Amino acid sequence: MKRLRLGAGILNQTPLDWDGNAQRIISAIRRARERHVQILCLPELCITGYGCEDMFLAPHVWKTSWDMLQSLLPETDGMLVSVGLPLFVTNGVYNAVCVISDRRIHGFVAKQHLAGDGLHYEPRWFRAWPSETRSEYSGDGQSWPLGDLLFDYDGVRIGFEICEDAWVAGRPGNRMAECGVDIILNPSASHFAFGKHEIRKRFVLEGSRSFGVSYVYANLCGNEAGRAIYDGGALIAAGGDLIAAGPRFGFADVQLTTADIDVELSRGRRAAVHSMPVDVSDRILDRLVLVDGSPQPIRSAAEVHKDVPAIARFEEFTQAIALALFDYLRKSRSHGFVISMSGGADSSACAVLIRSMVELGVADLGRDTFREQLNYIPGVSKANSADALMGILFAGVYQSTRNSSQVTRNAAEAVTKGVGGTWFQIDVDTIVQQYTQAIESAIGRPLSWQSDDIALQNIQARTRSPGVWLLTNLRNALLLSTSNRSEAAVGYATMDGDTSGGLSPIAGIDKAFLREWLKQLETQGSAGVAPVAALKLVNEQQPTAELRPAEFEQTDEGDLMPYPLLDHIERLAIRDKLSPGEILELLPQRFPQYSQQQLLLWIRRFFTLWSRNQWKRERYAPSFHVDDKNLDPKTWCRFPILSGGFQRELRQLPPSS
Repeated sequence: MKRLRLGAGILNQTPLDWDGNAQRIISAIRRARERHVQILCLPELCITGYGCEDMFLAPHVWKTSWDMLQSLLPETDGMLVSVGLPLFVTNGVYNAVCVISDRRIHGFVAKQHLAGDGLHYEPRWFRAWPSETRSEYSGDGQSWPLGDLLFDYDGVRIGFEICEDAWVAGRPGNRMAECGVDIILNPSASHFAFGKHEIRKRFVLEGSRSFGVSYVYANLCGNEAGRAIYDGGALIAAGGDLIAAGPRFGFADVQLTTADIDVELSRGRRAAVHSMPVDVSDRILDRLVLVDGSPQPIRSAAEVHKDVPAIARFEEFTQAIALALFDYLRKSRSHGFVISMSGGADSSACAVLIRSMVELGVADLGRDTFREQLNYIPGVSKANSADALMGILFAGVYQSTRNSSQVTRNAAEAVTKGVGGTWFQIDVDTIVQQYTQAIESAIGRPLSWQSDDIALQNIQARTRSPGVWLLTNLRNALLLSTSNRSEAAVGYATMDGDTSGGLSPIAGIDKAFLREWLKQLETQGSAGVAPVAALKLVNEQQPTAELRPAEFEQTDEGDLMPYPLLDHIERLAIRDKLSPGEILELLPQRFPQYSQQQLLLWIRRFFTLWSRNQWKRERYAPSFHVDDKNLDPKTWCRFPILSGGFQRELRQLPPSS
């Protein structure tokens, strides 16, 4: 029997936070030593942070990451540790992993398959390393092997699949299996998306089974750089069985998952599979690097985190956004959040998510550690309850005009106070009238709802912006914009009005989802967050911008179309890239309750509004990524600001009656 203890370190890093990133790496190594871990896998690019973007092309970043690597060497006695960093070689930068043991660098493995889809832009910064190629990296007067390498550590062969390497059909693990690899380490920076963790689990389990190895997967956790959310979720598998799994959406900066494996057992299983290819040629020796030293002995049982059932979509959303808000708050050094509360679903959802941040953060870290993380905010260190924390961290402001109703005012106040926030009410109608009268005087005619509808709606939304910004500045807080993805798709928002804010936490989620999520929060809560009964006042309403006089009976769906249908058209048009005609063929199957003429109207409306409002999407505050349908043009969905607007495609549709 040859037992080894494997560890997967989960880190909450920040791009270019050199000292902080190094300290968290050191903390993970020291915790691993305390638990007698012998082989520790840390996340991809953990020295620099994954989200450095174009700074990966800066020479001082390569140099500083090299210097930080040297500072880690003294921590590695008696164990093998893998850490990620960018390496400049010849004319390119490579996404690399450094293998360290007993205070020495033993070599570097470079990523072979670069992620270039969705929010990933790795090919912009890195070169893909060619498979089965070995070179050298030189620094400080020394040279080390670099490339597609295997490592022999005390007679155990170790290989690497770096994040995307494991997601492709021709994954490097296939070749490693032929070479008799015992352990594959996967350092990753894999962002959260609904259901994505189950996919990771499948390739970890299948890799461990088909390659006949033990497999260690280590991911980032938290809101690292602003938009992407990482959910952690360490995985350790052997022979197709999941033997350890770490928590997801943890608020701690460092988490460690460990498990013991039997190398000889894995080898015996591989030997019994006669269909497994075997490479006994000398070329294996060209890839094999001997790691001097031996691992520290195992003195106690491993602390194994058993796998938990898959998290439902609503719970994933609650946990992901709560964690993202917590990291955005503390990493931006903001003193809390301010929301312009409308009494509707979107602003209420943002308020509940802040409450979720507090409840889940306190539950995970403990009240004292949670407060310590935010101790730069005045009063937080003395807040002894979730309500006390919310009173400091969240302020809701209702800004009424003559078109506002008592229904929305009551809902806004009830939700703000129901989550423990500080409540403010401001009447901005006089300011709206002053703007209106000034323009009427300038143009020499009165404005009317018959001829100036959109302008009269927009001035109300824009008038609300300066006051809420003023309050936000006075509180040294972060103003949250409350637009959702359904509104972003068709530009149903007033620029410099309800889009005002430094962060748009729900811009990546559709309105239909939010409404269902709020119903669950009202009665059941979510992911351990207590129910918010005040949401009943929101859930009973039809969503409305409430910018026209009451006699217009304005609703969002009346202005646009039913939200479930809008979201479905968006999915077909933007994610699946279907034309208006192709969508018309599919919609009657999904929405048979509507006539073809009505569907034609809504398809025309969607494509017209989508094309017309790209400039708005370009100006939205940063949003969080939660699925594969994000509309953020900076990192996901690129569309020209000026275009033909699908005019030819829309002319090809059947005529409207």
